[in-house]
Amino acid sequence: MVAMLTRPTLVLNRNWQPVGVASVARSLTLVASERAKIVDPDDFQQYTWADWAKLIPAAEDPFVQSVMFRIRVPEVITLTGYDRVPTKRVTFSRRNIFKRDRYTCQYCHKQLGSEDLTIDHVLPRSRGGTSTWDNCVLACIDCNKRKANRTPDEAHMPLRTEPVRPQWRPLYALQHVRIESWSKFVSETYWNVELEE
Repeated sequence: MVAMLTRPTLVLNRNWQPVGVASVARSLTLVASERAKIVDPDDFQQYTWADWAKLIPAAEDPFVQSVMFRIRVPEVITLTGYDRVPTKRVTFSRRNIFKRDRYTCQYCHKQLGSEDLTIDHVLPRSRGGTSTWDNCVLACIDCNKRKANRTPDEAHMPLRTEPVRPQWRPLYALQHVRIESWSKFVSETYWNVELEE
């Protein structure tokens, strides 16, 4: 059941524009508090908590088991009081640098796990470098040690790509999760989504 509660649910604003992704647990809480309604992606009908709870999940439908009944896992919800569209700027964060650089060392081009990668400042902090999109890249531990307190040119270690702020939409990548019913609400440019806490 815990796995079902952490599954992603697409969140639409009241104008049916995608604004984020939330866990099933968070989505059900929003619906129960009447701040959202569940959208059936097959017929676009909207359901309140009471209406959705009356539906019996089909054999192939994912569900959450409560003490009294089973409730079908919602794939899409629409907020009842939110019509803003998120801004287009991508937040600078460690997680987003890993996504931008695709878990790949920007010096030796090895794709590694997060435990084998560090964030390197192209212009070292000790020399005035700042933690910004255009000055931070992923580096494996060996390359980071080799580069040390030098610029890539000084270390003769050219960068794979020039670091820049990504142009993603405001929804970010969620471990490559893709729920097919979302394609009715989300264009291809939105498939990068991040789970909201």
